[in-house]
Amino acid sequence: MKLTFLGTSSMVPTKERGHTAILLSYKDENILFDCGENVQRQLRLANISPTKITKIFISHWHGDHVLGIPGMIQTLGGQGYQKTLEIYGPKKSKTFMKNIFKAFKLENKIKLKVHEISKGVIINKTEFKIEARPIKHYANSLAYNFIVKDRRKININYLKKFGLTKGPIIKKLQQGKNIKYNGRLIKANDATFIKKGKKLSIILDTKYFPGLVTIAKGADVLIIESTFLDDLRIKARQRMHLTSKQAAIVGKNAKVKQLILTHFSQRYKNEAPLVKEARKIFKNTKAAKDFMEITF
Repeated sequence: MKLTFLGTSSMVPTKERGHTAILLSYKDENILFDCGENVQRQLRLANISPTKITKIFISHWHGDHVLGIPGMIQTLGGQGYQKTLEIYGPKKSKTFMKNIFKAFKLENKIKLKVHEISKGVIINKTEFKIEARPIKHYANSLAYNFIVKDRRKININYLKKFGLTKGPIIKKLQQGKNIKYNGRLIKANDATFIKKGKKLSIILDTKYFPGLVTIAKGADVLIIESTFLDDLRIKARQRMHLTSKQAAIVGKNAKVKQLILTHFSQRYKNEAPLVKEARKIFKNTKAAKDFMEITF
């Protein structure tokens, strides 16, 4: 999995940070989590073609998370986008999308499919699944888990003992089935091993509540909003956002491997104080920056 941060600001963008947008690239999928203002230009600056986007997942319908949608649609239309752009978001997403088309005269329309979701497994494919979990913000908001499933891999060195190195029969072993080859029994448990999957959790605008730990439990990477330092925790609670300390508590209690802070208030010209505060609780913490890339 490869992550590209296209925007890391909160409500007001700055010279250094655009509005929220996170691109996840996995095999044939290029999934955009939120689509903040000016995201199509951010993609250009990152040398990523907008036409590679396959899906957009929206955390909630506040402007700093969705103002890039009209521009994205216009850009894709102008570039002859041939796929069907699938957009997933909370309840009323279909209404909001209809309002976008009422407000803007978008030429070169592309094929769109809008899915309104609430919670549970949203996409379930052979290799991965995507889950949505409700969180607590002014708007109806969702957190997302992208989970690469465990895979059964072939132990080629073991199969060489039987003179078997290729062929369709090997697929049965990958399915966990025992086989017979040249009159000899080959057990799936001996001829294969489990390659552990991976979990990415994305938690954006929300106030702190214990359920955040459950959402992120065991994640390899947790991307989480960190709008304020903890000295502004009252303001954070009033505005239904997290502090860097609260984000670190979630990471620690969820036993994640890596914590990445994002969605910073414009008041912080440098993310270092937020990272420093979080690292007192969870050491493996870093701040997201626009155009930062992570592969895991």
